[in-house]
Amino acid sequence: MVANGTMDRRRALALLGLKGESDAATLRAAFRQAVKATHPDRAGGDAARLRLVIEAYGLLKAGRPAPVARPERPAPPAPPSVLYLHLGPALAAAGGEVIAPLPGDRRIRVAVPAGLRDGDRVRAGEVTLTVKVVAEADLTLRGDDLWLTATLPGDAPRGGRLGVATPSGHKDIWIGRRALSRGLVRLTGEGLPARGPHAAGDMFVRLRTASRSESGARSRLRAFRAAWTSPAL
Repeated sequence: MVANGTMDRRRALALLGLKGESDAATLRAAFRQAVKATHPDRAGGDAARLRLVIEAYGLLKAGRPAPVARPERPAPPAPPSVLYLHLGPALAAAGGEVIAPLPGDRRIRVAVPAGLRDGDRVRAGEVTLTVKVVAEADLTLRGDDLWLTATLPGDAPRGGRLGVATPSGHKDIWIGRRALSRGLVRLTGEGLPARGPHAAGDMFVRLRTASRSESGARSRLRAFRAAWTSPAL
């Protein structure tokens, strides 16, 4: 209601002690303060003026624009799950064909190029697979370099020829005393082949000497000595 038709926004602001348009929190605070000051139960209060304060608050509150609802931001799409293509170091180095798993328990034959590294991507039908190179029994990959563990014959304490498989094919390498003392041979350029920004790597052959089997006579002699030196029962 409007008392005697004389209430307007300017008078309403004056009644609440406001100098201009205010936000909702400021308007409510001014209204509570004006109610306290004009309530007839308080000293100096006036019931007629309290009604005007209530009327002024209703006018100003009704005249405030309704808050604009902010549109909800759509949730960001979930990142696509990464599909990995696991390759052994030999296949990553030389390339070839592999059966790749696809979503829905499907499989597809994929031709992979030579020189793939961890993180490279291969297209398989309608999906993209991320390469992950996994170690094999005696062959691992470190960066661009292949590390091979080769076993030397037990009867070759002074070295000799050793055949190893490299990405460029079979190679016979000579194992000399220096290589035996170090336990390592380096084949330059026989790691992963050059691809994109990557240069060709090397192959490192770790030498492992086969343990010599103990002869039957020596085994029996050791057992005899153990029995002879054992305390009597």
